[in-house]
Amino acid sequence: MAAAAPPPPPAAAPITLPESTPSGHTLFTRIRLATAEDVPHIHKLIHQMAVFERLTHLFQATPAALSATLFPPNTPPPFTSFTVFLLELSTSPFPPSQNPHFTPRLKSLHLDLPIDDPEKEAFRSNFSDANDDVTVGGFVLFFPNYSTFLAKPGFYIEDIFVRECYRRKGLGKMLLSAVAAQAAKMGYGRVEWVVLDWNVNAIKFYEQMGAQILPEWRICRLTGETLQAYAHVNL
Repeated sequence: MAAAAPPPPPAAAPITLPESTPSGHTLFTRIRLATAEDVPHIHKLIHQMAVFERLTHLFQATPAALSATLFPPNTPPPFTSFTVFLLELSTSPFPPSQNPHFTPRLKSLHLDLPIDDPEKEAFRSNFSDANDDVTVGGFVLFFPNYSTFLAKPGFYIEDIFVRECYRRKGLGKMLLSAVAAQAAKMGYGRVEWVVLDWNVNAIKFYEQMGAQILPEWRICRLTGETLQAYAHVNL
């Protein structure tokens, strides 16, 4: 008589894997119109830009002077004169908000690690709806100009700057895109700005965006004593 077959081995217990923990870090961003309450942050950003561009010897701006010129009494409507977009960042979503002139642009970024911001307290947002976690990360200042060849107005970007710890995250591109979108919305013909010739990273970045670098043009400038001298020519 054949031997009975051995009993089957006991069924293996199901393997339970630990619940996966979401990896990464979400950074919420907002680009909004700056207000007079933002001037202290704008001033600090401009100074940091002067340091980066090695031009601190030309830096004379004060918060009072910025406030008087960017946000004077009876300030013109945005986009008709000097306009500032401010970049804010938070680990929490921004509440919906409306502005009669510009709807804030919101976007979330997914990063591998949280950003260590050593100046978080110094750049804590002063905006009315901002919680304690909202930080100012950069700005762009622009104003209208005009192209006779196109017979259309445009925007000239005087300054665009993102604080060092927030660079290489696509935030500068977001600021430029906000200006370009506003120009397109208003039917404007172009957006222009300048870049220092030694800033090869910025030049490459702008070229990748599709911007034309115009080496045949040179900036001509009258300022300081020279400007004052020419103010009295032929008097």
